[in-house]
Amino acid sequence: MEKSKLEHFQKKVFNFYKTEGRHTLPWRNTNDPYCILVSEIMLQQTQVDRVIPKYNEFLRLFPTVKDLSQASLSDVLRIWSGLGYNRRARFLHNAAQEIQKVYNGVMPHTFTELQSLSGIGPYTASAVMVFAFNEPIPMIETNIRSVYIHEFFSRHDEVEDKEIMPYIEKTVDVKNPCIWYAALMDYGTYLKKVTKNPSRKSKHHVIQKAFKGSLREARGKILPLLFKKGKTTAALVKETGIGKKRIIEALEGLIRDGLVEQNGSTWTLCT
Repeated sequence: MEKSKLEHFQKKVFNFYKTEGRHTLPWRNTNDPYCILVSEIMLQQTQVDRVIPKYNEFLRLFPTVKDLSQASLSDVLRIWSGLGYNRRARFLHNAAQEIQKVYNGVMPHTFTELQSLSGIGPYTASAVMVFAFNEPIPMIETNIRSVYIHEFFSRHDEVEDKEIMPYIEKTVDVKNPCIWYAALMDYGTYLKKVTKNPSRKSKHHVIQKAFKGSLREARGKILPLLFKKGKTTAALVKETGIGKKRIIEALEGLIRDGLVEQNGSTWTLCT
């Protein structure tokens, strides 16, 4: 990439962020690695508007790693309820316990240590490094992907991330990576609203299945019913209005996710 094109692209993204950026997002106003971790896990496959109130409520109740590590899983799931993909809450709870035990309650400061935590993959570890520690690590997620496809691969189809990464590496702002990536994400969100989603040209693009009638919907209905006390399969069928076969399938998934367990004929949340 020519230097002039690189500079033009960077200027375009920063100018957009200056005038249109979402500067008031609560996680944009902190560099606390714990808060950043909470926000990144919540934002996975979940819209920003749904995350904001849950993020604020979560941190009011669990303001530190220690607070979260000492909480019961049922309390964590109760706050998480409504965000979906509840195993993320389990991963976050486990990660807090690991941080408390292995790192004496201090968030790890390296990519390798962060990725060793429960449920933390390469992107989430990179995001914590960028937004908490301002490290210029090349990283990619759906909105960042959209920007680079729109700007550099608009005439291509089935674009792979390995094709995009060299552009990300060349354009990352090494002085202000935190601001740079926030700007990219906001520009990518904007592009999806005003153009055909550029990410559809990605080889990695996945169309999410409908929520209505899905196992995700069934799991989401089951968990709140177990917050106060255990339930039998028959009770879950009656109270959710979902067929027994579907309820059993959903329960099997919740077992695999480490969220529920069976005690005799009763289903309860894991401790």
